[in-house]
Amino acid sequence: MVKLGVNVDHVATIRQARGVGYPDPVEAALEAEAAGADGITVHLREDRRHIQDRDVSQLRARLKRKLNLEMAPTEEMLRIALKVHPDDVCIVPERREELTTEGGLDVAACKGMLQPMATRLRDAGIRVSLFVDPEIVKVSAAREVGATHVELHTGDYCRAVHGAARDRELGRLREAAQAAHEAGLVVNGGHGLTYENVRPVAALPFLYELNIGHSLIARALFVGIRAAVREMKALIA
Repeated sequence: MVKLGVNVDHVATIRQARGVGYPDPVEAALEAEAAGADGITVHLREDRRHIQDRDVSQLRARLKRKLNLEMAPTEEMLRIALKVHPDDVCIVPERREELTTEGGLDVAACKGMLQPMATRLRDAGIRVSLFVDPEIVKVSAAREVGATHVELHTGDYCRAVHGAARDRELGRLREAAQAAHEAGLVVNGGHGLTYENVRPVAALPFLYELNIGHSLIARALFVGIRAAVREMKALIA
């Protein structure tokens, strides 16, 4: 059964729009956990546009299940990760002007930075995932720098409207998942997944976990977080 990581970043987006103390992404995470989420994901961005340092600390203290911290490959974020000690760290590319993470890491170009970072995180007992496009060369590079997991970027699949294009992107994901598994990496996926498009991805071989945020939080506006989580869990089971 594929596991579900619930990303609560966009609960924080609503809070930050007014600069007030609500809605609290920590409370949202606890609701998701109570509904059966297998883990909680947050992205602590350098510009702190949604999740704040306080949120990460509170989640670490209060969650009963896994905390997955998404972060840019910077010294500041490494220091925070080593201090907070999440279960997993997923290293992602980050640009100030983007609305959300738009693609995977260029692992080969960042090897000199990623390799020592992955070593320090692993030595601290933190699992290390790299967010990569579904390309075999990038999966291989992730293994070379010392990652334990990869999270395959599913955005191109989600943007592919027509059947042939979507089938092509699904094939890329399948090949990358196979390569990651053969390299000894745990295979996760995420970005842009919705209740309408998630099933074919969840059916891919070797897939361990999907991290889903925006569509799930949007659904929760109408049915509540617990129901939204249960609906998604049923789809990926």
